[in-house]
Amino acid sequence: MDANKQSAYLTVFQQKLLFKLLQEFNLSHIYRRRLEIMLLADEGKSQIEIAKHLNCARETVRHWMSVAITGQAHCWQLSPLGRPKTINDQYLQRLQELVIVDPQIFGYSFHRWTAPQLSKHLAQELGIEISARHINRLLKNLGLSTRRTNQKHHLVIDDISDLENVIPDLLPISELWKSR
Repeated sequence: MDANKQSAYLTVFQQKLLFKLLQEFNLSHIYRRRLEIMLLADEGKSQIEIAKHLNCARETVRHWMSVAITGQAHCWQLSPLGRPKTINDQYLQRLQELVIVDPQIFGYSFHRWTAPQLSKHLAQELGIEISARHINRLLKNLGLSTRRTNQKHHLVIDDISDLENVIPDLLPISELWKSR
């Protein structure tokens, strides 16, 4: 790939931009491949040659060649990597609000939320359908859960001397050690 060669598809600006971007160290492997495909296509290489050289699918080469041919090479980042996000900040905010509220407020007969129920409710409310498993994953990331702890069975003891008040017939610790 030579920056001074005659360009087949790219403008001088696009060619220089792609070469400059290719020099970046923090560029992901996939983004680097996109740039290389467009630059190799601009040199006149065929789809098969590029696919073999970069060890990638011909469909990928075909797509990025068409981007270069149509003059859109400078828009190489507009196709984000990975699956598009379905949830947004509004969804996460509403999920947090719902988990801490009794579902009976919304007319449900149950007293605590489950992930499938949250999923259905949020799908009706916001129109975004995700699996119950993903709901649990989101809750975990938020530090929340659909399970509630039973607070009346928890006993908080700040000091050992408080044990004597809770269990009156308990011997003091100093007496326990003497008896052995």
